[in-house]
Amino acid sequence: MKFLLLPAAAAFSLAAAAAPVPPGASAALTVSPKDFLEACHADMAKASAGMDRFKATQGARASQKLDIYDIAQWTLGAANSRAGLAHETHPDAAVRDAAEKCDQETSALATDFSLDRGIYDALAKIDRNAVDAAGRYYMERTLLEFRLGGVDKDEPTRVRLKELDAELVKLSQEFGKNIREGVLTMEAAAADLQGLPEDFIKGHQPDAAGKIVLKTDNTDYFPVMSYAKSGAVREQFWKLYRLRAHPKNLAVLDQMLSRRNEKARLLGFANWADYVTASKMIGDGTKAADFIEKIAVAAAARAQHDYADLLTRKKKDDPEATEVKPWDASYLNDRIKAEQYGVNASEVRPYFQYENVKNAVLATTGKLFGIRYQRVSAAKVWHPDVETYDVFEGSRLLGRIYLDMHPRENKYKHYANFGVLTGKKGVALPEGALICNFARPTADDPGLLEYTDVITFFHEFGHLLHGVLGGHQRWAGISGIANERDFVEAPSQMLEEWARDPKTLQSFAIHYQTKKPIPLELASKLRLADDYGKGLFVRQQMYYAAISLDFHNRDPKGLDTTRLSAQLQEKYTPYKSVPGTYFQESFGHLDGYSAVYYTYMWSLVIAKDMFSAFSAQGDIMKPRMAAKYRRTVLEPGGSKPAARLVQDFLGRPYSFKPYEEWLNGD
Repeated sequence: MKFLLLPAAAAFSLAAAAAPVPPGASAALTVSPKDFLEACHADMAKASAGMDRFKATQGARASQKLDIYDIAQWTLGAANSRAGLAHETHPDAAVRDAAEKCDQETSALATDFSLDRGIYDALAKIDRNAVDAAGRYYMERTLLEFRLGGVDKDEPTRVRLKELDAELVKLSQEFGKNIREGVLTMEAAAADLQGLPEDFIKGHQPDAAGKIVLKTDNTDYFPVMSYAKSGAVREQFWKLYRLRAHPKNLAVLDQMLSRRNEKARLLGFANWADYVTASKMIGDGTKAADFIEKIAVAAAARAQHDYADLLTRKKKDDPEATEVKPWDASYLNDRIKAEQYGVNASEVRPYFQYENVKNAVLATTGKLFGIRYQRVSAAKVWHPDVETYDVFEGSRLLGRIYLDMHPRENKYKHYANFGVLTGKKGVALPEGALICNFARPTADDPGLLEYTDVITFFHEFGHLLHGVLGGHQRWAGISGIANERDFVEAPSQMLEEWARDPKTLQSFAIHYQTKKPIPLELASKLRLADDYGKGLFVRQQMYYAAISLDFHNRDPKGLDTTRLSAQLQEKYTPYKSVPGTYFQESFGHLDGYSAVYYTYMWSLVIAKDMFSAFSAQGDIMKPRMAAKYRRTVLEPGGSKPAARLVQDFLGRPYSFKPYEEWLNGD
């Protein structure tokens, strides 16, 4: 077994590490369940020994003592990251169970550390003026996290906080598992697929009884909602999609909200929203609510115009129509794009074959940031689908990435970047994994993506790149994607812009059959069509943000999440709620993001401003601006406040103006 951790003899002595350990953390996911747990427990023991040494060490230099603390936390974090990844992706149920247990145990130990007054006191006594600027910022953030964890509370309170954290880990696992395993199916006839692209129909042939099975996986759901001409089919599938994890997650969510609220109250906060935003850029729940309303109001007129367009288009098919149903929106949106912008799915999809898009993401980011990717075919990985690449700058190895990109049974159902190992300068190189669910190329199916899938690919790869380029800090606790949570989406949203730029798009959108690039005229139309409907898009995002916040800014006792979700849908979107559907049960962000889904739009405001520096120069592929962005925003990781990173790049504080111009522009 090979783990990307220091050997026991050198575990807490950075002097013993002359160079980073070579990448290979994924090998830890290829072992037996027994070995997986043994490795987990070994890392927990190392971390505990490190914390004991940290508390006992006297007379060491400030930086030396902080290193002891940092590497103990890093060791525990490595075990927890492996567990999280294996729990969501591993094909072996026994390994997933072992990973679930490891996640519970490492999370419990992390809670023990956070409530240990001896650790807190030892950290508080370190002379902050004797460490570097990044170390001072690291200590300030860490001491705040200790206080937010309840380290200064009395013993009975700390005991209950520990119990709550353990319960919340289990509830989180159950919530995600119910979504992951809650795949539903719908039978359809060949006629029901009328309007869908040829490659989709070819990949969904009828069985002997003439029936076609559609799954609620995204690779089936989104094409059907966008292209199926039958409103009845779309309606049935839309409703089915909102029954995933029902009714199991209804009770799980209630328990999760209750435990979070109790924890927040024990820590002196009025509710979970105030607690979880205390360490974010925004500061508190009231400001988050104000931000949601500000964005919703800014998008209101545009959204009304967008809805009127949809209704007008629906009347062409049904002159008696008086409203647009939620299952109509994607289909009508696609029709308007085809008819008004000349962007037809059957014409565009062949330019986005999965392999071409993957290669384009690697080529575009490589050229932009002066890096290259080298395939590692012999790497040990958790599933044959997984591809491994080492990332280089010249001959210098920067880290390793893994791409697990296609759906399979019992795998995570969305699109996300998972940390595999946090980088620590001189000790370990950063490793990260993209876990996605894009169409799989086969002998009978080229694996064509939607244009929105292409944007999603760039978005998630932005997270992966941030983790690698920012993962070289001396202090692991601020290495990689370690910024305030409401900033972390900004770099990934920035990278989306390269998938929207017509010239850049033409450089990689290659027709999988003719091998010709997308015509510049069509690429330009695609950019205009992508911007269509952004008023409704923003209001829909504010609906999600409001669910996230409003589920957490009140006492959850007696809260009917289904009723509140319906009320918020009708407040922020023009669509009426549909009885018997339960969106919140499969809204996975209620787990990982809890009350702070607003961060997507908060980050987008920042991303639009940062991108204005690129767009102002005309050619967004110019290496000088990309180098500055890499140096000032990506490479520092979490070593500075996010607002400071943006100011370092722009030369001024970030502004709302570019976002407003985007929202109101054509």
